[in-house]
Amino acid sequence: MSDSPPDPSLSSLPIEQLVACHECDLLMRKPVLRDGESAECPRCGYELFSHRHHVVRRSLALVLTALLLYIPANFLPIMQLNLLGQTSQDTVWSGVIGLYDSGMQGIAVVVFLSSMAVPLLKLLCQLLVLLSIRIDFGRSYGLLLYRIYHHMREWGMLEVYLMGILVAMVKLMDLADLSLGLGLFCFIALLLVQVWLEVTMSPHQIWEALSGEDIHAGD
Repeated sequence: MSDSPPDPSLSSLPIEQLVACHECDLLMRKPVLRDGESAECPRCGYELFSHRHHVVRRSLALVLTALLLYIPANFLPIMQLNLLGQTSQDTVWSGVIGLYDSGMQGIAVVVFLSSMAVPLLKLLCQLLVLLSIRIDFGRSYGLLLYRIYHHMREWGMLEVYLMGILVAMVKLMDLADLSLGLGLFCFIALLLVQVWLEVTMSPHQIWEALSGEDIHAGD
């Protein structure tokens, strides 16, 4: 079925009042939303954007929670292994050091970047972006940091690292006595908080707030 011709009245509207669907490229008039509402493409049903309640306050709370979880998640023991009378405790940081000392420096650097460095930089970027909106200061730097954050999103792979930990634990259970550490629960909590943050921190509202289109974003 052929696409319907574009509405000629759209050509007279300023670009700020237009929105294009990310899935089917349909150009349409940008709807005005109230709290809790979302806009969907009339052609393919893709959610264009949504307007959430107190997005900056809720996102700030989640970012601070994630930062508090970061240190115990990476430096507290994930598991304790007892093999032939020898006991060892492993953390994310000790795993990076172990890879480096065993001659796999390249893998150690990749693991460090994807599981520790990039997730921390992402959280710091999100924190500074939200603070620039909340206190209404330095929003031009907030725009730059938010662009940097979007470029780093694909490099933070905590879920991949968690899957590797779980697979290793399943394999080791038959070989040694294995007990879970507090670091593992903090690591899982950190991953869940970051997922929740991705859902809460609406990109549409953040871009509008940083550009000054939403003057009440920091309320």
